[in-house]
Amino acid sequence: MRNQKLLLLGDEAIAQGALDAGLSGIYAYPGTPSTEITEYVQRSAESAARYIHCRWSANEKTAVEAALGMSYGGKRAMACMKHVGLNVAADPFINSGITGANGGLLITVADDPSMHSSQDEQDSRFYGKFALVPMLEPANQQEAYDMCFRGFELSEKYRLPVMLRITTRLAHSRAGVVRREPLPENSLQLPQDMRQFVLLPAISRRRYKKLLETQHALLAESENSLFNQYVDGPDKSRGLIVCGIAYNYLMENFLDGPCPHPVLKIGQYPAPRSMVARLVDEVAEVLVIEEGMPFVEEYLRGLLDRGIRVRGRMDGTLPRDGELNPNLVRLALGMNDEAGPAVPEIVAGRPPALCQGCGHADTYDAMNAAIKAVFGDGHVFSDIGCYTLGALSPYQAINSCVDMGASITMAKGAADAGLFPAIAVIGDSTFTHSGMTGLLDAVVENANIVVFILDNSTTAMTGGQKSHAEGRLAQICRGLGVPEEHIHVIVPLRKNHEEFVRIIKQEIEYKGVSVIIPTRECIQTFRKKAKAKKEQ
Repeated sequence: MRNQKLLLLGDEAIAQGALDAGLSGIYAYPGTPSTEITEYVQRSAESAARYIHCRWSANEKTAVEAALGMSYGGKRAMACMKHVGLNVAADPFINSGITGANGGLLITVADDPSMHSSQDEQDSRFYGKFALVPMLEPANQQEAYDMCFRGFELSEKYRLPVMLRITTRLAHSRAGVVRREPLPENSLQLPQDMRQFVLLPAISRRRYKKLLETQHALLAESENSLFNQYVDGPDKSRGLIVCGIAYNYLMENFLDGPCPHPVLKIGQYPAPRSMVARLVDEVAEVLVIEEGMPFVEEYLRGLLDRGIRVRGRMDGTLPRDGELNPNLVRLALGMNDEAGPAVPEIVAGRPPALCQGCGHADTYDAMNAAIKAVFGDGHVFSDIGCYTLGALSPYQAINSCVDMGASITMAKGAADAGLFPAIAVIGDSTFTHSGMTGLLDAVVENANIVVFILDNSTTAMTGGQKSHAEGRLAQICRGLGVPEEHIHVIVPLRKNHEEFVRIIKQEIEYKGVSVIIPTRECIQTFRKKAKAKKEQ
């Protein structure tokens, strides 16, 4: 096994690294660009042989809590999510810095600069700093693999969770990865301090003081980390601080020789203070190259920004938004522009659209006929999923897309404001992720809303993972208190259009909470099943 080399995505390198480092359980909700980490473990023969827990969680909050529970049992666990998923998991994540860990606990977060498939491009390093936990940020796939070993070691040494932060470009690019000798899984072992996870105020205050006292040791770990390297250079007119994958963007501009400037490469946080101080003392100005927000740059500038010239995203030397690339780094260094001519538009741009044969299309046709044609625009609140494409032509049927689960609560708030009708559109997987509590709010107050739960029996937007809602949506709605007679399950097909429109109009007139569940399998998963059956 030692020195075996694999060609892996960054996500896959993390998954294999976790497996080889003695992982016992991985918990996640699918979200690009982090989905492939869990899928790799689910496909792994080694994972199956070892009975590694690798089922999807209902959402990111439950994933972190379950991983924390496995850590409580002394075993090594990982929770995975995209950056906005960390918002959902923020409560247990921040508190896990106070509870600490028992078995090694890695929280892996994939940020999405340039918003390839996200609502924003936030930087998860701020969460790690907020929680006062160690953070690791790989520059390449090999480091992503190695950092799983390092992360679990750090976690168990200091009894703290560790954040592993990557970005889209690393998650979805491939490189060779050399494996280490796998480690055995930990045995079941309860915490030595049986009050450690009981966050009563008196215990929390003690735990928080301990967390603060640990910061000096965590800083020392960063100062001595192999993932933080200082490479001197003869040209002291500028020093470079480069974080994670941005190191590659820098080095691609110096393929024929070394970078002439001193370079501090950061892959472990907190930022190594003595290395930063050495760079600042030796150079005339500092350029910070980091993917995401100006995390290290803000740290370096300080409150008053005195003493040293700091360049980066905050002063416009690098763009304030979007992904970095080698040419942007070239320009920041004052080198010539090598962007080249724009790629000609051989094929006209085409916006994304619902798949041909998608049941959501028939749903939006019925909604427009019953709502938009009668009441006009501005009544439909939607959610995160492929059905968000209903905002585009030819449907233009929805008026919001904010975060997972927001459609129901926004519709309720709009109804509270007096909007009529107030309609919510949410997917089956999103409903069980974070829509159920919103529906409960609506039921408790008997809000005058109609909720559409678009059931395509999968988590379609991220590749067709199994949905927790499959076969139980109506039952869940009844359990939350929606009246039986105001729960409707219908197959969205053209032949059912008139009946569909009639039901929508009927429930709009009802002064209370109604749920309509258009149920039709995702056309993509249907095709995959048909193809697999044909190949048998």
